[in-house]
Amino acid sequence: PQSMHFSAALSLQSGAQIRDYALSFETYGVLNANKSNAVLICHALNASHHVAGVYAGQHRSEGWWDNMIGPGKSLDTEKFFVIGVNNLGSCFGSTGPMHTSPDTGRPYGADFPVVTVEDWVNAQALLLDALGIATLAAVMGGSLGGMQALSWTLQYPQRVRHAVVVASAPNLTAENIAFNEVARRAIVTDPDFHGGHFYDRGVIPKRGLRIARMIGHITYLSDDVMNEKFGRQLRDALQLGEGANYLYSTQEVEFQIESYLRHQGDKFAEYFDANTYLLITRALDYFDPARDHGGDLSLALARATFAHRLDPGALGWKQNDSHAAFLGLTTVAQDYLVQRARAKDPDSRFPAFWGGNYDWSPDQDHGSNLLKTFQTMLLQETDGKILVTPAWPQAWNVAFRLHTAGQTVVSGQRKAGRWILRRRTII
Repeated sequence: PQSMHFSAALSLQSGAQIRDYALSFETYGVLNANKSNAVLICHALNASHHVAGVYAGQHRSEGWWDNMIGPGKSLDTEKFFVIGVNNLGSCFGSTGPMHTSPDTGRPYGADFPVVTVEDWVNAQALLLDALGIATLAAVMGGSLGGMQALSWTLQYPQRVRHAVVVASAPNLTAENIAFNEVARRAIVTDPDFHGGHFYDRGVIPKRGLRIARMIGHITYLSDDVMNEKFGRQLRDALQLGEGANYLYSTQEVEFQIESYLRHQGDKFAEYFDANTYLLITRALDYFDPARDHGGDLSLALARATFAHRLDPGALGWKQNDSHAAFLGLTTVAQDYLVQRARAKDPDSRFPAFWGGNYDWSPDQDHGSNLLKTFQTMLLQETDGKILVTPAWPQAWNVAFRLHTAGQTVVSGQRKAGRWILRRRTII
């Protein structure tokens, strides 16, 4: 990894500033002569700048998007110069709560300033300036990374030719915020948290981190997917088969879902920072580009020039001229689909994006696709019904939006190349 130091103060949305900070980043591929082939990768909550490849001598050190990025892969590093950057406030190298404040000489701890998605994008833009990159061929990310990609198109539309926003949204729902708050309370009420200044005490609030991660993983799977993956299977059934029985204990792990959640919590608590978790989940809560436009998302998106139609090869927005193309299903696209459904537009189809084989060159425009085999399918129209596959928690938000538009929403699953409708209507 590389590190870029910035001595000048960065003004934050809160009105605070941070100075003498550093951003950790990694690059893959070669920047071409006219610097037109750069692709910025934005990470989600628990990821980092290490998006691809492995670290020599380190077991299981694959980058978190290694299946997507590399020579001959969907994001081909023989064509593109890929940049992975770790955000401010994170715990993987960029300046965060565990680092020394230049003002106090002690770890920031809970005094690290609150940062937002917009603050991260501004810091990323400064990094690109330092690298001499004026325009990105694309910016892409999933979940919280998708929010950053979306924000790039709003904050710096002239610097982005394509945007790929995967499994993301333009804001969180009240339920999303509620889950984040419960997770934060689990951390701050851990006796080892010490008001966020636990570094000097040589302790880590692991109990709170474990519970916070368990709560998070409940939200990452829909009810259908969780039942299909775990059901009521007992953990001991893996060894004992049908002979497994209840342990009749309130403390021992009985069900496979319990084992899964505890494993995820234990693993997370060993490497993640508690203050970072508070900062990043709050950044998720705050992201709402429509807020400054009376809640009207279309007004917020006006500065990013979109053609209001669907690319027949991909479910999402097809970009116009040299601005953003939203691929995969985003809530931005969901809102548009709802508008089309309400208007009873005969062209209001919901084409499937399930893999595909697309090629894309750095300077090509008009909605070309960065992705070759990115399997992200949320919606398909079947006999006048909207089929929602429980691949992502966001699917249920989609279902509600489409239901309010007068669509019949059912649940289904893709098997052997075809869609199997479930028996019940979910709404």
